[in-house]
Amino acid sequence: MVLDMTVLEIITAVFMALAVLLGLIRLVIGPAAPDRVVAADTLAMITTVALTGFAVWFKSELYLDVALIYGTLAFVGIVAIARAIEGDR
Repeated sequence: MVLDMTVLEIITAVFMALAVLLGLIRLVIGPAAPDRVVAADTLAMITTVALTGFAVWFKSELYLDVALIYGTLAFVGIVAIARAIEGDR
């Protein structure tokens, strides 16, 4: 399979890589725990968007199913972490 990418796809990949890099920096450097939770949530959303992009790029609905499950589990995990940090449970 030849991976021919259009200019728009290359620009999108560069911006997504930049977003992941910035999210990782915030995750590592974040001055407080809530900043790290927001960074983790951002990285989870970027991953979900990337999986959706793979579904379009490879013309496979399987990636959409994976993105749906991943997004749901990431949401539940982030909410659990946020509640633990907040001190409710």
